[in-house]
Amino acid sequence: MTETAPTADTPSLTDPVPPAAADSGAGATVEFRGLRRSFGATTALDGLDLTVRPGELLALLGPSGCGKTTALRMVAGFETPDSGAVLVDGSDITGIPAHRRDAGMVFQSYSLFPHLNARDNVAFGLKMRPAPHPTTTPIRRASRRPLGGAERRKRADELLELIGLPQYGDRYPHQLSGGQQQRIALARALALRPRVLLLDEPLSALDAKVRLTLREEIRRLQQELGITTLFVTHDQEEALSMADRVAVMHAGRLEQCATPAELYARPTTAFVAEFVGTMNRIPGRVGEDPGTVEVLGQRLPVDGERTAAQQDVEVLVRPENVLLSAQGGSGAVITGSTFLGAVTRLGVQLPDGRSIKVDLSTHEAAALPAGSGVTVSLPERPVLVDARATD
Repeated sequence: MTETAPTADTPSLTDPVPPAAADSGAGATVEFRGLRRSFGATTALDGLDLTVRPGELLALLGPSGCGKTTALRMVAGFETPDSGAVLVDGSDITGIPAHRRDAGMVFQSYSLFPHLNARDNVAFGLKMRPAPHPTTTPIRRASRRPLGGAERRKRADELLELIGLPQYGDRYPHQLSGGQQQRIALARALALRPRVLLLDEPLSALDAKVRLTLREEIRRLQQELGITTLFVTHDQEEALSMADRVAVMHAGRLEQCATPAELYARPTTAFVAEFVGTMNRIPGRVGEDPGTVEVLGQRLPVDGERTAAQQDVEVLVRPENVLLSAQGGSGAVITGSTFLGAVTRLGVQLPDGRSIKVDLSTHEAAALPAGSGVTVSLPERPVLVDARATD
């Protein structure tokens, strides 16, 4: 593809993003301030406070009905909060109509126009571009001049090149695979160089192999363009592999927002611990000192929120953090195994009849066949506890 030198108003999308990209669409700060939204008797958002940093990809993760999509739609302008505000770079956009916001959105269903080819789908927003809202920065207003047909085609071709589909411009949606359609939908959202990119479970309708490829492509493009991105998903693997930070939501509230590594290693609530990754629950008891818990014959410090003293609790431990010893079996028994490649997951029945999962290297697990008696213990470090449910 032959490229002409970009003007100040129409920088090439294939050029590296300059440090001052915040004024040209990348690197915007998005703030949710006390957002509340109810639908009849159902509370979708219950006082959401969250800040998305300039240029980061933040995943909103949680089960269905937790409020993550409602939060995303409030940034897009498709939902209005009952109270609270949405700010972009410090400007309150809560009352601005959706078509006048600098946000590009990619839907789960792609929403391509079937009568337009890929190039025209990408260029559609450039043709229908509205006048900017007065809160838009001066530099953004300068770059929002109408584009002629030749410029729209050039921009669309640049984006097709960017997403790796330069040869598919003349194909119609029914001639494209699901993954290709989703790339076109992404290119269309990027065509207007939005300040914020919104992705609403864009990969959930694709098969596993295509999902893996596309999430790597989305992350590459997001980092290359430096655009602030909110990604809604219920898939923990997707969130942990793509995001700079993950905000876990539950029942309309923010449970925890942290980097993937911190979220996995140091969950602050029982909900986060069990929603992100696999977690065992092992019976324990908090003694007179609420800062320690007795579990499996050990006394360990309590991590995070504490419970009342002299209370039965459940200690939350990941499978890879459980220790097994074949020496001096204490009544625990190996009940089975699942081969996972370099790791094998063992099923272990504790003396009280409860079953837990333990991850060992496949080499270590080979020495512990089903029926083997073992001793179960935990590393000497703080553990997360949850008050045991009672009838």
